Amino acid sequence: MPNLHRGTITDLRLWLTEFTRPGEGEMSGVALWRAGRVVLTSVILITNLIGAVTVVVISLYVVPLPKVPDVAHVKLVNVVAAAVYIGIALPMGALIGTRRMSWLRQWLVDDCPATTDVQRVVLRTPLRLFVVQITLWLGGAVLFGALNSSDSKLTGAGIAAVVALTGMVTASCAYLFTERLMRIPAARVLAAGMPDRLTVPGVATRALLAWALGTGIPVLTLVAIGIVELTGSLGATTSRLAIAMVVLGGIGIGVGLLAVSLAARATADPINSVRDALSQVQHGNFDIAVPVYDGTQIGQLQLGFNQMAAGLAERERIRQVFGTYVDPAVVEHVLSEGTNLEGEEVEVTIMFIDVRNFTGFAEHNPAGVVVAALNLLFELIVPVVRAQGGHVDKFIGDGVLAVFGAPGRLPQHADRALAAALEVARSVDSGGIGQLRVGIGLNSGTVVAGNVGGAGRFEFGIIGDAVNVASRVEAATRQTGDTILLAQRTKELLQGDHIPLLERPALPLKGKSDPVMLYAPQIDS
Repeated sequence: MPNLHRGTITDLRLWLTEFTRPGEGEMSGVALWRAGRVVLTSVILITNLIGAVTVVVISLYVVPLPKVPDVAHVKLVNVVAAAVYIGIALPMGALIGTRRMSWLRQWLVDDCPATTDVQRVVLRTPLRLFVVQITLWLGGAVLFGALNSSDSKLTGAGIAAVVALTGMVTASCAYLFTERLMRIPAARVLAAGMPDRLTVPGVATRALLAWALGTGIPVLTLVAIGIVELTGSLGATTSRLAIAMVVLGGIGIGVGLLAVSLAARATADPINSVRDALSQVQHGNFDIAVPVYDGTQIGQLQLGFNQMAAGLAERERIRQVFGTYVDPAVVEHVLSEGTNLEGEEVEVTIMFIDVRNFTGFAEHNPAGVVVAALNLLFELIVPVVRAQGGHVDKFIGDGVLAVFGAPGRLPQHADRALAAALEVARSVDSGGIGQLRVGIGLNSGTVVAGNVGGAGRFEFGIIGDAVNVASRVEAATRQTGDTILLAQRTKELLQGDHIPLLERPALPLKGKSDPVMLYAPQIDS
């Protein structure tokens, strides 16, 4: 294990924090380098040391082998050879396995986005360590098989098989451990996105590896012992065969449980993180992302979720920004129906509001005061219109054009428009907007509602004679002295119980050939 110089203990604590809660740590590149080297080296040394001890115990005391003339001498030779080989192979495996990590040091120190080569090196680290370890174990199998073949070829083959199979279990466990421990550097390199192709074994390979550790190799060993015993080459006692079955079966259960647990957690943890984040999205929190630390299909799922959440967040931002310039009812209509909104005829009630003597007000006040006064007025009008189910179609200078009944259909749109007009009039008369006073005109009729514009620039609008009449009705309030005037068609559509309507003399409206009957609600002063 590398020397733990000053700061490494702190680095390991940071590693543990970020490992247990991915994405919450704040490790620098240097800290990640130091801690990663210690962690990976420790895993290689510990797992392989346990494997080596297991090989010696199984070979000498568990697996029944053919009898040899001088058993004590054979055991001594194998123990000494095992100690020498372990002393050489373990440091060599740790050095070779982590050698390419040195190539990443500059990238970690610079803390810059990962290139494709960096991604490949980091994501393939567990696989590379597996290959190095299995190579050394197979080399040991050949060495110890040859060493014991002088006494008996069957003994040499048996010991070689034990070393090889134990090596496969050890290297596979180290692979699963390393893959889990590499989450932190994997999250760093995958922050820029997944490679075009998977560079590591997928989820299916991980599951198959867990099966091989828990079931395949132990059962294969028992089957091999049974076959050799049936040939009469072993001559093992019943108790020795029972010991082999119990120990190998116990190893299969223990190692299998460990392997399956590691493989299951490697798949379940990232899926759980996506599930938890998805719950946040369902509750309206789109500014969320899961750390991408898996190089398999699960990592693609994590990255896909982040892209989806980012898209939803962008859509929500567009909706919010769009809604500050366009009425939310129109925003929802456009988002649900698309921009290809062909005009359709619909009966609506139009409310036109204009400020009285606005020219004089603007002449005697600074521009900032004028704009502030208008904004105060509009802040009063817009919520009232929305509360009655209408929407503000547009602001026209110091005027407001509101529509009740489009784009969404609205029952009793005339009643709703009159209620909104009365509420606006009461608020203005109470002095809520200072000295400004308004005139309000209501008219109902059939209009064409849909996209208006061209060359890629559209807005939702209403066109028809009813709109022009509403503007003229509002202008007539200056002649009658009323705050609110209704056209004849709006009066005919009223269904609820309202305050009395006072008939005004028919007035010729600009652009209309015949006088229009007008009505004013009786508002108590």
